[in-house]
Amino acid sequence: MTSQDVVSIRSRDNPLVKDLRRLSQDSAAYRRQGRIWLEGDHLCRAALQRGWRPSIAVFAESFWPGAKAEYTQAAPRNIVIADALVADISGLESPAPMGFVIDLPDAPVVAAGQAAVVLDRVQDAGNVGSILRSASAFGFAQVLALKGTAALWSPKVLRAGMGAHFNLRLVEALSEQDLDALELPLLVTSSHGGSLLHRAALPWPCAWVMGHEGQGVSPALEARAAHRIRIAQPGGEESLNVGAAAAICLHASGAGR
Repeated sequence: MTSQDVVSIRSRDNPLVKDLRRLSQDSAAYRRQGRIWLEGDHLCRAALQRGWRPSIAVFAESFWPGAKAEYTQAAPRNIVIADALVADISGLESPAPMGFVIDLPDAPVVAAGQAAVVLDRVQDAGNVGSILRSASAFGFAQVLALKGTAALWSPKVLRAGMGAHFNLRLVEALSEQDLDALELPLLVTSSHGGSLLHRAALPWPCAWVMGHEGQGVSPALEARAAHRIRIAQPGGEESLNVGAAAAICLHASGAGR
């Protein structure tokens, strides 16, 4: 690497610094910029392992001399920023000393016949990220977010997803009618009715619908479902957190096929 490959930035008013600040702190900025900010070693490595390549790699000044070659050679542009700017950019309590800017590809469309998880107005970023991890782990190739669901590429969902994003087809801002393109049976979770999960004959491939934290799956979607499924709760709890319910359902469905 030559000195010409590296650009040094020391001003918080630099346009790139301003863009990174927005990407790390504004949940909708990625939609306006068409790119995401991955902060820290774990997310950056997860992206590289899945074949994603950054357009820009960013390093704290003190971290740069010892940065690993897998990071310094990953992007066509390396930016070294003053340490004082790292905390200004970061959305974390303990800012990471490096990160990647990755250009998002054109928005994908629903893939017919491909096992899916449908998010019906799931609003908590932690829940959404957890569901993405379960989807990736148990063989569901796409996650389809209906309007009203937390932004899938927002910084909080990215962190909660722990790299699962890079193994999934992610489609946002869908309507209920858009799900017709799946051409798969819909399975909805219910606390009070339907077949018990451990006894049900689950179809494969299929699409599991996970609903709003308080309201559950909408009545309109429930009416479209081929199966209503409930999870046995011998301990007597009224319901499960949607992230926990998704992990149980997706494991039973995907791992048992």
